[in-house]
Amino acid sequence: MKYFVVLLVVVFVYWFFKVHKSRLKAPDERRRAAGGSGEDMVRCAQCGVHLPRSESLMSGQVFYCTPEHRLQHQKKD
Repeated sequence: MKYFVVLLVVVFVYWFFKVHKSRLKAPDERRRAAGGSGEDMVRCAQCGVHLPRSESLMSGQVFYCTPEHRLQHQKKD
């Protein structure tokens, strides 16, 4: 009987760690495992909002969040 209880505890501990493995990782390890390194963020030259590079508009070496902000910033210069 004593060996049966020990065996149950060992099986339970094994199952627990196998099921909850992702929750026990540090947050940065979970982020790395979930989707690679992510995408570069850029800052709109007009309003300062940060957005993914793929969603931004680029004029020269400057990034914008909307066509209107690109025009406003170019008129300002």
